[in-house]
Amino acid sequence: MQENGTEVTAAGIARLAGVGRAAVSNWRRRHADFPKPVGGTETSPSFALTEIEDWLRAQGKLAEVPLRERVWQQVAGHPQGPVTALIHVGCALLLVHDRPTVWLEVSAGSDARLADLLPAPLDQVLTPRFGAIRKRAVATPTAAQLRPSVPLLRAAAELAAELDARKAFEFLLGRHLDANPRQYTLTPTGLAALMADLAGPATTVLDPACGTGALLRAVAAAQGATATEEQHLDGQDSAPELAALTALRLALHTRAVVRTAAADTLRADAFDSLRADAVVCHPPFNERNWGHDELAYDPRWEYGFPARTESELAWVQHALARLREGGVAVLLMPPAAASRRSGRRIRADLLRRGALRAVIALPPGAAPPYNLPLHLWVLRKPALAARAARPEVLLADTGVFTADSRGGLDWQAVRTAVLDAWRPFDRTGTVPEQPGLSRCVPVIELLDDDVDLAPARHLPPPAAGGGERLADVRDSLGETLRLTDRLTPPPAAPRPPVRWPLTTIGELARGRALQLRTGGSGGHARVPVLTDHDVLAGTAPSGTLPDSDEEPVLTEAGDVVVPVLGGGSIARVVDEATAGAALGRNLALLRPDPAALDPWFLAGFLRGTANNRQASSYASTATRLDVRRLQLPRLPLEQQRVYGERFRALAEFEETLRLAGRLGEQLVRGMYDGLTDGTVEPG
Repeated sequence: MQENGTEVTAAGIARLAGVGRAAVSNWRRRHADFPKPVGGTETSPSFALTEIEDWLRAQGKLAEVPLRERVWQQVAGHPQGPVTALIHVGCALLLVHDRPTVWLEVSAGSDARLADLLPAPLDQVLTPRFGAIRKRAVATPTAAQLRPSVPLLRAAAELAAELDARKAFEFLLGRHLDANPRQYTLTPTGLAALMADLAGPATTVLDPACGTGALLRAVAAAQGATATEEQHLDGQDSAPELAALTALRLALHTRAVVRTAAADTLRADAFDSLRADAVVCHPPFNERNWGHDELAYDPRWEYGFPARTESELAWVQHALARLREGGVAVLLMPPAAASRRSGRRIRADLLRRGALRAVIALPPGAAPPYNLPLHLWVLRKPALAARAARPEVLLADTGVFTADSRGGLDWQAVRTAVLDAWRPFDRTGTVPEQPGLSRCVPVIELLDDDVDLAPARHLPPPAAGGGERLADVRDSLGETLRLTDRLTPPPAAPRPPVRWPLTTIGELARGRALQLRTGGSGGHARVPVLTDHDVLAGTAPSGTLPDSDEEPVLTEAGDVVVPVLGGGSIARVVDEATAGAALGRNLALLRPDPAALDPWFLAGFLRGTANNRQASSYASTATRLDVRRLQLPRLPLEQQRVYGERFRALAEFEETLRLAGRLGEQLVRGMYDGLTDGTVEPG
């Protein structure tokens, strides 16, 4: 009966069965034997997971729940909430990871026995990893606390046997974070890796606003095989659950000593005696209640007392205070911190004393809030015996790498550009200027009335390319327009509508005429990601997936990809150039059996407006497409290919029109820039 304590919502049922939520509502109305709600509310009921699984199997709508999905549903439906479930799972997986034979011994027998025996071995693992119970963020759960979690812990151990303990925990934590995007401020994997690279090798690392541990995990990953028990990873967060999850996550990733604390860092610093080699931090932005009134005489404000509106400069000085002499701090900052007048005196003192070494502007979309070009500040703790300011500061702007879509940034290009400027600058104190990208600016040049450190204000723009470049664009546009004229479809002879016998994607999937897959929320494969915006815009794969151990869905030539959000009738046939890309979120992939279905025929009929309308459901703010309800005519393969060739020609015409539009925009923008910067003659 324990497993019946795990509940699942209608959204969870839809995920299990691979259908839309509207289908679940229809099942409840049409089937008298559909399981009754066991919790939730009248408008958002929840159901017993085991009852739902049994009903879906009996109806032939579910062959078997994948183990990953079963474990996740148990986490999501845990009676004490998903965070408690993840902490219990993390403790158990750490035992499985460190002492697998002990886990096998205590897990043999009944659930009650496991709950009674588990606290003692858990404490034997947690104490050497995290320290004495009074000081650590992960308390050993009691037998009473563990009893509701026992079925989940057994399932998690089974998942660990399939994936390993670390990957199992990363998968479950990643699903929780993805399911609650507004609850957590995440640091993207690419950004975390760049910050770890800027911090450099370090034995003791502190993150005073550790969140889910992304930055400390990136530091541990950067150390690679050199990470040992001599390395210390310290983190603090005001949310106790985040401090606990970070500790468990890091313990499963590394043999380093992990210490995390749950307290307000600025008001109750748990590491006040620490002098770290490196500090990495993604602090909260624009906080007014950071402790301004009670911390006026705090010794950390060596560079000036921050104004109430300058919470980020309080975090900067906290980071410097926790560094040893020569230690490096890397902080993610809002762009306003580089130019607000209220912070100019602190910025000036950071420059005069040589503490601030670089300000790096990131492209928009690097991290939340995604509409702002956030900055990285790189600081070094000045030696007491050498207070003279260094003569130059590195300013860099990577805005040129802004993504063309919502899919994400080319983090490899950003990383290369930043490190190619930072590493020689860090060694020598100077680096040659790269127009529009980086420049070493004398400190004296920045110490004016504003002390404005925004890189864009001090970097010369890159060359626009001049008339020669614009002539190439104009030639390409002319050639594309001529191709568009040749590809324009011939006049269509009118005829009465045809009433074909129809089938649905769902029926074709059940009959194995095609496979239906959905895009994932993470992955560890380093391949381009095809996003929903790429499909809508007809562009190359441009996205990235959050780093997790979930297996991504990789596309193959001949697959048909369909966006499921936002409305519109779009379907894209994957070509050889796109094949191998991972499938992004909010996309469905149809892989037709070439002996039964022509991919271009399939994609063409899926794009019919009426077809999309009848398969869509509408919420107050979004339209969702139920791909299984999309319809196709039942036609022999030879006739499908006739239609497929026509649809292929239309797709080529459509792509050529898009290219002409992009070239036209490029020509117009280049002409404006060339005329205004003097590289193009007006005559």
